[in-house]
Amino acid sequence: MNMNRYRRFRWLFPLVPITAIALISLVVMLLWNAVVPGLTGWAALTYWKAMGLLVLCKILFSGFPCRRGGHGGPPWAQGRHAGMRMAWWRSLSEEEREKWKERRRDWRDAWQHMGPEQRAKYKEAWKARCAGWRGKNYPE
Repeated sequence: MNMNRYRRFRWLFPLVPITAIALISLVVMLLWNAVVPGLTGWAALTYWKAMGLLVLCKILFSGFPCRRGGHGGPPWAQGRHAGMRMAWWRSLSEEEREKWKERRRDWRDAWQHMGPEQRAKYKEAWKARCAGWRGKNYPE
C-alpha cells in the first residue's frame, strides 16, 4: 500500500479526537436534557457543562494512562484479574502466605544473581512452557 497518498490528509489527524470529543459531548448533553430534567427536576445542561461532566467522569472513573504500570483505570481496578488475586490472597492462611512470600524472595534472589545468558535461557524455557497459553505464539 502506498502511504504517500495519505500524507496530504495528515493535517486531519488532530481533528479526529477533537471531533470525537465534541460529538460525545453533544450526545451527553442531548441525553441528559432528554432524561434527567424530566425525572429529577434538575437543570438542563449546556454544551460546555456536558463536556465538563464528560471530563469529570473520565477523571473519576477511568483514571489516566501511564499511571500504575501504564494502564488506565481507577487504582482499585488495576489489572484484569486484580480482584481475583486479592480474593485468592485473602483466602490463604498465614502459613500459606509466608510460604508464598518465601518463594517470591527466593525467586527474586535467584533472578538477581543470574547472568544475561542464564536469564535468556530461563525466559526461553518459560516461553516454551507457556506457548499455548492464551493462544500466544512467541517469535523465535
